[in-house]
Amino acid sequence: MKLATWNINSVRLRFKAVARFLRTEAPDVLALQETKVINSLFPAEGFAKLGYVHQAINGQKGYHGVAILSKLPFRSQSAREFCAKGDCRHMGAVFENGVELHNFYVPAGGDIPDPKRNDKFAHKLAFLREMEEMFASRADRKTAPVVLVGDLNVAPLENDVWSHKQLLDVVSHTPVEVELLGNAREAFEWNDVTRQFVPEDQKIYSWWSYRAADWKASDRGRRLDHIWTSPVLKNQVRAQKILKDMRGWKQPSDHVPVVAEFEV
Repeated sequence: MKLATWNINSVRLRFKAVARFLRTEAPDVLALQETKVINSLFPAEGFAKLGYVHQAINGQKGYHGVAILSKLPFRSQSAREFCAKGDCRHMGAVFENGVELHNFYVPAGGDIPDPKRNDKFAHKLAFLREMEEMFASRADRKTAPVVLVGDLNVAPLENDVWSHKQLLDVVSHTPVEVELLGNAREAFEWNDVTRQFVPEDQKIYSWWSYRAADWKASDRGRRLDHIWTSPVLKNQVRAQKILKDMRGWKQPSDHVPVVAEFEV
């Protein structure tokens, strides 16, 4: 089972790029974030023609939105609302092979890392706490084959950002965000697939700002996009990669896909 996650930053605007990626990499499952389109206008037919006939879509106009596109059939699918906001930031599916997938788009959190001064940051912290609660109450963490993917909008480790010291007070790498994401990870004993293959002393990113004059030369990235597995799947992961070169495609998203392969 080959799975990819990608914050596409408008699926209709970048449909050709997604189609190119699907033809080249041919994942069995693609989880998208920031689709920015209501369900009725989602390019479902275009993806079906590419072989992704099983689709779980949770979208809204102009903002947010997540989707799971699959060659593999679903047993069930469901979306959960977080923080009583009405935002479309989660989509879940269980495949017929028994694997359970959760696709998340965590709030970015604005620019000011102070929940008292910034409602967006307060929302982000509340969302992360609710993510933790969602899985902490489950008793099947040791046995259930579960994968969590998405743009989690937190770079948790020192080498997940271009400069740990300079980004300590920048939203996405502040100590409180790192702590809360860590709590969410510990709640289900999630395995960080990228760091399963890439040592923590090596820098690796999945996002580069549009503001950079030359993103490749400056390489001031952050690892905001993640694939986590429950303990039972850790030893089933066979490979992972982050497709950095796709940041240089025409009219790119500021994120690139993260891909993992499982023996399931």
